[in-house]
Amino acid sequence: MRVEIWSDVVCPWCYIGKRKFETALAGFEGRDDVEVVWRPFQLDPTAPAGTTTPVSEAYARKFGGPEKAAEIIGRVTAVAADAGIEFHMDVAQRANTLDAHALLGLALRDHGAPVQNALKEALLDAYFTAGRNIADRDTLVELAAGAGMDADDVRRYLDDGAGLAETRAEIAHANELDVHSVPTFVFDGRWVVPGAQDVDVFSRVLARVAELERSEIAEIAEPAATCADDTCDV
Repeated sequence: MRVEIWSDVVCPWCYIGKRKFETALAGFEGRDDVEVVWRPFQLDPTAPAGTTTPVSEAYARKFGGPEKAAEIIGRVTAVAADAGIEFHMDVAQRANTLDAHALLGLALRDHGAPVQNALKEALLDAYFTAGRNIADRDTLVELAAGAGMDADDVRRYLDDGAGLAETRAEIAHANELDVHSVPTFVFDGRWVVPGAQDVDVFSRVLARVAELERSEIAEIAEPAATCADDTCDV
């Protein structure tokens, strides 16, 4: 089974959804036969390269002021804590994520899904917990090396901009697939589950998809509904 997850590295629900899905996957009997692949999505493609903005300021502009921003940050921080993640969004810096997505694409292409997943986790932790600039080249090289990639190769790749066109095309493909919010989980290219669902929901989905594959049923009758509270809308 292949699970493709459209996600952005500055999306709090994407990190929460990742952890909940991983918890469900750990308890799934067929977990060793599941490949998880991360696909790119940018919540803010207009974010300027080379600069950062405190998340509190970005949320205040987007959601209607500092009080509303603080409320949202408090909520996602509490939900993250329940999922075992320590958010420090008071120090998080919003940045353009295109290079990070390109690097995730390189990780998948040259090293496979496990290294890509390790890099994804490192990027999320760097942004949400450590308050690091995930658009900074030195930071990206360091995180990639920690995930098992060659630092010199990564730096050359980023400096050359070799993967940017492919990454932009893959982001555009998300729109063609009607992926307009993240996280969005797609199981074997056929079954769509939007949002940071609860662990038991992901557990049921994994079991159901495995059952459908065994019986060679090609479709699920009812499309999954999108919950705005559990996704980061564009």
